Amino acid sequence: MKPHILKIVLVAAGAVAAMTIIFWPKAEAVTVREGQPVGDKIVKSDAEWREQLSEQQFRVTRKRDTERPFTGAFWNSHADGTYACVCCGQHLFESDNKFDSGCGWPSFSKEFDTDAITLREDNSHLMRRVEVVCSRCEAHLGHLFDDGPPPTGMRFCINSASLTFIPRKASGAASTAR
Repeated sequence: MKPHILKIVLVAAGAVAAMTIIFWPKAEAVTVREGQPVGDKIVKSDAEWREQLSEQQFRVTRKRDTERPFTGAFWNSHADGTYACVCCGQHLFESDNKFDSGCGWPSFSKEFDTDAITLREDNSHLMRRVEVVCSRCEAHLGHLFDDGPPPTGMRFCINSASLTFIPRKASGAASTAR
């Protein structure tokens, strides 16, 4: 067989193998679901969000961007309190459920309340993932993976730029309002 034909055959076989791996239907370990926020949903124009958010917060939360690993404000934070949506203030995660996954983004084993989070299928960048979205304002938060610690086995990999932090009160009780 001529060398150029062999190269074409190998490239084609590799492309077929890659597409099969990427798009082969498989059981989802995480169930996609719609959260139900307390109160009304918040809808704003891009111009209104730009007025409220920094450029990085806007890119991450409104345009589904991702901050570079090990650069966000909360990836290595060990403070005690609640992480809320930077766009609408809805409570999303508790520091008690935060862990160091080594990925460079804040990681949580479970959400503050299942209704605070919407989970959506995300097939961008030739990957099959589950996108994590604030149920109140539709802010992109990050992604959910099924490689977290027991007992949940879940890892909410969240962009620091999508979060704001509310320290736990000195009395030891964090606010439970969303």
